[in-house]
Amino acid sequence: MRAEARHIRSEFDRGRAWQRINMAIARGAAAASLQRIDPSDPASWEFSGFSQNGEDGVIDYLLTSLKTQNRYFIEIGASNGLENNTSWLAIVRRYSGIMVEGDRLLSEQCAENFASLNWGLQVVHMRMARANARALADRSLYKDPDVLSLDIDGIDYYVAQELLGVGLRPKIFVVEYNSAFGPDASLTVEYKQEFDISKEHPKRLYYGVSVGGWRRFFKHHDYQFVTVDQNGVNAFFVDQSEFTPDFLKGIRGTAFRENFAQRNHHRAPWQGQFKMLEGCRFIAIE
Repeated sequence: MRAEARHIRSEFDRGRAWQRINMAIARGAAAASLQRIDPSDPASWEFSGFSQNGEDGVIDYLLTSLKTQNRYFIEIGASNGLENNTSWLAIVRRYSGIMVEGDRLLSEQCAENFASLNWGLQVVHMRMARANARALADRSLYKDPDVLSLDIDGIDYYVAQELLGVGLRPKIFVVEYNSAFGPDASLTVEYKQEFDISKEHPKRLYYGVSVGGWRRFFKHHDYQFVTVDQNGVNAFFVDQSEFTPDFLKGIRGTAFRENFAQRNHHRAPWQGQFKMLEGCRFIAIE
């Protein structure tokens, strides 16, 4: 009976996953059809199919402007594959790549959800830290994937630092930022290999990197800032050598947005959220 119950549950979960995939494709297609693209305004590029905000549209538009493509991506923090920044590429655009997820159950669900959808996709169960950046780089078919998306709610800065240090050079680099740290500060959290957002602070506000910190970090590595999404979650950076100067020169991106969900949950703007972090240790990004 237990085996039968597990089989029924598995079939139910598979059915829900397919329903979610179909909904995401339909939502993304509908949103994309309504776009009125302004090449200078990244807000007009946004649409959401599988992404939580408008990341699908921004990534999609940036890819069309690349000089060359290898049609390969890396996603770190892929969850079950149904809500992230590269599922649109994997399912709709048929890009190959790697999805990395630290939670074993979610990584197993991700592998199952994509098993018959994309033979060029690897799903890797790996909890990212400094120590395994090289292992991930060695798995990648390309050292310059078209897209790398990083969202692990914690030591993102240190992982990005190591990935670039071991030779990965994504053409488009998408990173989550923490708007509670404000628009100007250049800060990140203290490094802990087993960082867990739910254990570090009762408000779950101590994680990640300020947008100013990301801008300083990527400028040092010769990436150009493009924009943040309009819901204040992700920042987009590009390798300048992979795009024409005219395209990059014309972009007028948004420098900072507050994370709408975070503000709504805490009923306070970023200044109030930052006050909740008194006593936490921050590391300055120089």
